[in-house]
Amino acid sequence: MSDELLSLSCRKLTELIRRGEVSSRKAVEAVFSSIEKTEPVVGAYLSTFIDESLERADEIDSKIAAGKKVGKLAGLPIAVKDNMCTTFGATTCGSKILENFHAPYNAAVIERLLAEDAVIVGKLNMDEFAMGSSTENSGLKKTVNPWDVNRVPGGSSGGSAAAVASGMCMAALGSDTGGSIRQPASFCGVVGLKPTYGRVSRYGLVAYGSSLDQIGPLTRDVADAGLMMNVIAGHDDNDSTSVNEKIAPVPDYLENIEKGIEGLTIGVAPQFHAGADVEVLSAIEDAIEVYKGLGAKVVEIDMPHIDYSVAAYYVIATAEASSNLARFDGVHYGHRTAKPEDYIEVYSKSRAEAFGTEVKRRIMLGTYALSSGYYDAYYLKALKVRSLIRSDFTGAFEKCDCIMTPVSPTTAFKIGENIDDPLKMYLSDIYTIGVNLAGIPGISIPCGFDGNDLPVGLQILTPAFTESKLLRIARMFESCTEFHKRRPQKV
Repeated sequence: MSDELLSLSCRKLTELIRRGEVSSRKAVEAVFSSIEKTEPVVGAYLSTFIDESLERADEIDSKIAAGKKVGKLAGLPIAVKDNMCTTFGATTCGSKILENFHAPYNAAVIERLLAEDAVIVGKLNMDEFAMGSSTENSGLKKTVNPWDVNRVPGGSSGGSAAAVASGMCMAALGSDTGGSIRQPASFCGVVGLKPTYGRVSRYGLVAYGSSLDQIGPLTRDVADAGLMMNVIAGHDDNDSTSVNEKIAPVPDYLENIEKGIEGLTIGVAPQFHAGADVEVLSAIEDAIEVYKGLGAKVVEIDMPHIDYSVAAYYVIATAEASSNLARFDGVHYGHRTAKPEDYIEVYSKSRAEAFGTEVKRRIMLGTYALSSGYYDAYYLKALKVRSLIRSDFTGAFEKCDCIMTPVSPTTAFKIGENIDDPLKMYLSDIYTIGVNLAGIPGISIPCGFDGNDLPVGLQILTPAFTESKLLRIARMFESCTEFHKRRPQKV
């Protein structure tokens, strides 16, 4: 019975719970049974809340039994990346500096999940402060890919992708600064959606790069991503970067999801294919052929400045990280060094002891880029390049409805393979970073497998605030293929 429940879509499970045919308690028990069996191998969770989850499930079941109205996620077991503040459990960001930090408030997305009667079963592992592409930079534990336990799950939302792929939750939330939802979704064979910047509130998301970060869902199919977007999307007065719904109304993302786009024009840019493995490119080309069979037309587009996206991103993101992480000083909250001699040691030793290598590297890079004499040469120049990249996308969308690219140059790489080569690790996000610089939405959907039976993800991009269109395009492929239905068998 447990396996049957976990094989259902989020939409189907909530429908059964709402009708009283399955209890929320049974669904939650099924998830925790899966966690008990799989978590020791995969290592996706940093914390779980079994007692609280069962109590909440019973409350939802009681509401249903009494004939009361329940929310869109009625009784659905969901997990969240551990950089979203919750009043229950610690909010660690995968870092020793926040290992024992308990937030005094819930993030906006957490409040929205709870308001729609979701059951939050736990918080998921991640690269420390979302800085990484493999979840190997977590300061607290190791997470592996459920398709091959010797490989990484991607990052920084590796815990979220691994938990969804291995059936340890029905859906999850991650955050995406330069590809951190889409790349692990690709590596783990699930759907990962990065919404338009400003579409989902960042209030209560521990910041890495404030002009780049965006929360989004990881699910097993496209329609479930639409269901999650129906809950988390919308304006929030607590977030100054949240877009007013009068400017960009929030649609029902499920309303037309089964209606394909007639006369779809797909843009393909050579710059997005350079450097990709042959098997990855083959899977992407096969996926585009599927769209052609559905009546789509393919046009070549030019993205002349996209080659500079990695350089621009790592100046802007590290500069913002340097500023955002200055608050972790051993005084306000978080780790404090023992027996400091003076206040300078409180600050310097606390940070030196608790921050990991990659976080220190990015803080130093960002501080350097913002320093006197280098601000104009690096940071301002990177902002100008960002504008050019945004213009590239704007021009491209005048010729096509969407752009299709690989998510990553490779499938999931082996644990330890790239950890000592930061540049090689950074280049694993080469196809995703430009999307965050432009602030547009992007989705990764499973589109094939390589010779090692590892998933390949197709990235689809559309203009800002067109997530509904993006989901419809993604669903076109999903409706006539079986890749999203495959599950890992090695855990």
